[in-house]
Amino acid sequence: MILYPAIDLKDGQCVRLLRGEMDAATVFGDDPAAQAKSFVEAGCKWLHLVDLNGAFAGRPVNGAAVEAILAAVDVPVQLGGGIRDMATIEGWLTKGVSRVILGTVAVENPDLVREAAAAFPGHVAVGIDARNGRVATKGWAEETDVMVTDLARQFEDAGVAAIIYTDIDRDGAMQGPNVTATAALANAVQIPVIASGGVSSIDDLVALRDCGAALDGAISGRALYDGAIDLSEALRVVSA
Repeated sequence: MILYPAIDLKDGQCVRLLRGEMDAATVFGDDPAAQAKSFVEAGCKWLHLVDLNGAFAGRPVNGAAVEAILAAVDVPVQLGGGIRDMATIEGWLTKGVSRVILGTVAVENPDLVREAAAAFPGHVAVGIDARNGRVATKGWAEETDVMVTDLARQFEDAGVAAIIYTDIDRDGAMQGPNVTATAALANAVQIPVIASGGVSSIDDLVALRDCGAALDGAISGRALYDGAIDLSEALRVVSA
């Protein structure tokens, strides 16, 4: 299982939100590239980036910060937030992003996900963010009637590299991930699933590792910045 440290970008800074609320942002640093470098130097093999402003704007906003991170590290990076057309997908992949994450468009324009996954095999992931089992879009600002598993199954044959599943009510709340829902999703589809939202302790990582489903990885943000999770111990646990 891979540990994906999260670098959430708002106004060029590293932040963490509480349950997706932009007004509840805690700033953890104003040098995202330095933060990315520190994660890599500690042994992380992937990075998870989110352009929070972009998720709301529907287009890339923190591009300069993302490019600075790409220039600073030599590990693969996955990026979500505001990626809603083929030009943006191709642009980020050309600049060195290893995997783009499509969230809102997976609901509103699933054909784009299929087209992108076919054009860029292994480089397109679907971000499924949910409250009470229902998918939310546009930076989590809008809730839909689409169920998580139903959306995931739509892309079973599309060649999607991964599904990143976030329980919004757990995100940034330091209350633990929704292990049951994450395992259920991973067991319902063949696509690799990455857990996100609420991963706040070593015990959470152990629970995900041993949940009865073969998860691809887990994303953690606030707990790494706060020191609630020791990064070296976390890397040892996920690789066990």
